[in-house]
Amino acid sequence: MNVYIAEFIGTALLLAMGSGVVANVVLNQTKGQNSGWIVITTAWALGVFIGVVVAGPHSGAHLNPAVSLALAVVGDFGWELLPGYVLAQVLGAMLGAGVAYLIYKDHFDITEDPGLKFAPFGTAPAIRNLSSNFISEVVGTFVLIIVILYSTGPVIDDGNGTPIGLGSIGALPVAFLVWVIGLSLGGTTGYAINPARDLGPRFMHQLLPIKGKGGSDWSYSWVPIVGPLLGAALAGGLFLLLGNTAAT
Repeated sequence: MNVYIAEFIGTALLLAMGSGVVANVVLNQTKGQNSGWIVITTAWALGVFIGVVVAGPHSGAHLNPAVSLALAVVGDFGWELLPGYVLAQVLGAMLGAGVAYLIYKDHFDITEDPGLKFAPFGTAPAIRNLSSNFISEVVGTFVLIIVILYSTGPVIDDGNGTPIGLGSIGALPVAFLVWVIGLSLGGTTGYAINPARDLGPRFMHQLLPIKGKGGSDWSYSWVPIVGPLLGAALAGGLFLLLGNTAAT
């Protein structure tokens, strides 16, 4: 399994779990309907866990363009690999969201609210204020990246040419990190903190023949793309500015 296939599969697993749990909580007549935010944040965290377990040994399990960007900024990841990683992540996110839709199709069909039909695909703010929504995504991603950088040794590869990234700190700590971000900072925007996680599924919402769906809210889509990328760049820049090395 090469690095791009690993990122594709890992991100697909992440989104199948993430989109799946949102569908389970918000759509009509599911077993988990109205089970709440704790269920959503927990499943997203565990979705990261399984994605990292699968992809980590092969690609470093970035599963997120913001992670790939930050590691490139600090010199732990080759810039030439960045486009391929991002493409694999976006395509994997599309597949994962599509799988979740197929599983819950009957429930999509009987749910009338277009906003609830959209929720398993893309993020949306609780209160639509683009400036504060943007800040929320920047800060949430900054926390994600700075913790990753201070938990992962500054190693370019493992001696066999495999880039080191998220997988090198272990899957379980990453899951806890994503979990606490969701619980603490995610209530404003749904904490995309990952451009691929939002963009790929948003494309799927646009493309899939979902009964009674509304728009895909492309006017908001820049927030969960630009915000996480800026947060990642700021975290990488601070890491370099402080001149510290991460724990090994």
